[in-house]
Amino acid sequence: MILRLVSAALVAGFLASVVTTGLQLALTSPLILQAETFEGGHSHAQAPSPAIAPAALIVHAHAHGPSQDPAQGGAEKPDAWQPEPGLQRMAFTGLATLIGGVGYALLLAAVMLALGREPTPRSGLAVGIAGFLAVALAPAVGLPPELPGMGAAPLVLRQSWWIMTVAATGIGLYLIAVRRVPITILGGLVLIVAPHLAGAPQSIDTVSSQVPPASAAQFAARSLAIGFVFWALIGLAYGWAWGLFGREASDRAHA
Repeated sequence: MILRLVSAALVAGFLASVVTTGLQLALTSPLILQAETFEGGHSHAQAPSPAIAPAALIVHAHAHGPSQDPAQGGAEKPDAWQPEPGLQRMAFTGLATLIGGVGYALLLAAVMLALGREPTPRSGLAVGIAGFLAVALAPAVGLPPELPGMGAAPLVLRQSWWIMTVAATGIGLYLIAVRRVPITILGGLVLIVAPHLAGAPQSIDTVSSQVPPASAAQFAARSLAIGFVFWALIGLAYGWAWGLFGREASDRAHA
């Protein structure tokens, strides 16, 4: 059972990451590279938003070049290591996406096991879409995916709000879609809305970003679209792989 679950999650994470990496390199990485040219006029290098930033942004967090150390009066402090532009950076983008894909596939498998749902492509897709809503879309309402050089609140505050929003949205969706009684539906709606009423942390940076607004909007839209494909593929592939490994086990038992 556990071996079958892990094997299916590995297959789902791999398939989803391959497609997602290709989409990232084609659709979002060019925007990131373009935005990096505007970082020189910013007061400090920004860490990526925790709101479903694609793996390309994860790599960017280690590849944006020298950063400033406030304790030294803004003196530049070189990073210890960073992937080189080109093939190496593409490889680390793919690796980060693969790790995330496998991790999220294991999480999806655990959720389906806890709910007692038989994994199929259809049920996997449903849970995958729920994962997109909780992990990607809901946080992006308050913290949309950000390009390098854009102002942002401190990373710890953004991460805390992101975790709170993901947890509240996930529990809210469970109460609405699984429990399905009026009181739980109401409670679920309250949980989903609560983090947004509290408000996402906002940037305290007084220096305006030089990144074109059109590029920022395009990046956010493309990131969300890629996020949807990513989660949908994880769900579909997990349901398919679960059935595949089940048939193989049955064939070996009857051999």
